[in-house]
Amino acid sequence: MTGQAFFVLAALVSGPRHGYGIVGEVAELSQGRVKLKIGSLYGVLDRLASEGLIEPDREEAHDGRLRRYYRLTRDGRHALAAEAELRTASARVVRARLGLAGAEAAR
Repeated sequence: MTGQAFFVLAALVSGPRHGYGIVGEVAELSQGRVKLKIGSLYGVLDRLASEGLIEPDREEAHDGRLRRYYRLTRDGRHALAAEAELRTASARVVRARLGLAGAEAAR
């Protein structure tokens, strides 16, 4: 799973969001490390939807434009949890190889 996909799924954990809302939440969750542009966002959303990890929730008109909201599916929640576990385990291995432990690794 790409970093972009990981953070898009994480952004949807708290509830449905539209594209610009997802972009903002991804930037916040990643502490600015993942910067999605609207063009690349919709590629990620299309892929996640085709994999059944997210689905459209609703559409709303806003300032004359239609906003599509997306929500996390049950499969998406499971995939995100599995990826979080994998990333945690991988980080543990790398920290051990670097001779880092516990709080010292967070620097």
